[in-house]
Amino acid sequence: MGLAQSLEKVASNVIDALGADVTIRYVTAGAYDTSDGTISETTSDTDIKGVVEAISQREVNDLVQASDKRLIVAAKELATAPETKDRVVISSVVHQIIQVQTIDQDNTAITYELVLRA
Repeated sequence: MGLAQSLEKVASNVIDALGADVTIRYVTAGAYDTSDGTISETTSDTDIKGVVEAISQREVNDLVQASDKRLIVAAKELATAPETKDRVVISSVVHQIIQVQTIDQDNTAITYELVLRA
């Protein structure tokens, strides 16, 4: 087993042990409705464990606000990486994904760190 696979397993085990239940809600845009000017969307939910943290004051900038949260999830638990068009549900509260950072080793995703805003 290579280093990347070992790190994937460790990350998954730690997040399973310390994390809480969260839902990644993948969003796919549909057709444009000319009558009301909206775009329909289809969602697909994936339930996983994730570690939620507060954003530190030093991380606040033009994009990240002090009230945002960080969610860390194991990459191996997801079929595809979350994007900013997707959402996260934590305790029935839907959060917008503001930023996605992939932590990887040898081009293998280990964890995804998502900045969330309710």
